[in-house]
Amino acid sequence: MKYLIPVFLMIILGTIGSCTKSKDSKYITVGMVDGWAEDVAMTHVAKAILDEEGYHVIIQKASTDMILASMNNEDTDLFMGVWLPYTHASKVKRFPDLKVLGTNYDAGRIGLVVPDYVPVNSIAELNRYKDRFNRRIIGIERGAGITSATDKAIQDYQLDYRQVNSSTIAMITELQNAIRQKQWIVVTGWQPHWMFGKMKLKFLEDPEKTFGDAEQIKTYSRKSFAQDHPELARFFSNMHYTDADMTDLLTKMEYSKDKENTAKLWVKSHPHLISSWLNKD
Repeated sequence: MKYLIPVFLMIILGTIGSCTKSKDSKYITVGMVDGWAEDVAMTHVAKAILDEEGYHVIIQKASTDMILASMNNEDTDLFMGVWLPYTHASKVKRFPDLKVLGTNYDAGRIGLVVPDYVPVNSIAELNRYKDRFNRRIIGIERGAGITSATDKAIQDYQLDYRQVNSSTIAMITELQNAIRQKQWIVVTGWQPHWMFGKMKLKFLEDPEKTFGDAEQIKTYSRKSFAQDHPELARFFSNMHYTDADMTDLLTKMEYSKDKENTAKLWVKSHPHLISSWLNKD
């Protein structure tokens, strides 16, 4: 049932979306991977802005694969969490009709992460300390791009480790517990993420480049979205976060119990930035 419920919701919302999609429609559906801090934050900010502009933004929570497939079927309008050129390249390749609208953030990074007190600096060193790490890499959800990249890293570096997968929240909880007890732990991590502001962490060097170099986070849309909503296509092509913007937003969202309201407050406190995205300057 855990996996069937999102499927049913996507079918229902897709049906609603297909009935309301037109050039004159004010209903906009945005896919979002719940638990991805940057995707949740950017999606809620976009909703706060567009709601003020008279649109009705519906957030559809699902996995990356489901969102991309729904956009390919013209049911979901947008997804703001596509990491390229590495993490989601194979997923996007399956849907060549989808359109990229813009780059939200261009200093993304994925890889293996340890607390700064752990005297290990490279993935290539992990086998030397496998017993200290209990031969485990704590990962997130199966199906995530960083999960498959970690599986490949285990092969590329011939690591005597297994990846333990559950959820992003579970991974962060285990990381926090290990840090409190000064234990050794290695997890899958990515930037931007609030955990780098809250905890002292470091990426392990990746000499084989299994996790790639810097990545960009992009907004993708269904094939005909720009034709139906050229004004919104321009808005999403203008939307871009600096490191300072992203760090500020993620920190505020992490400590918020009402992310929708926090996003509205963040938008109000950045009028010039929002105006530039809306091309109102």
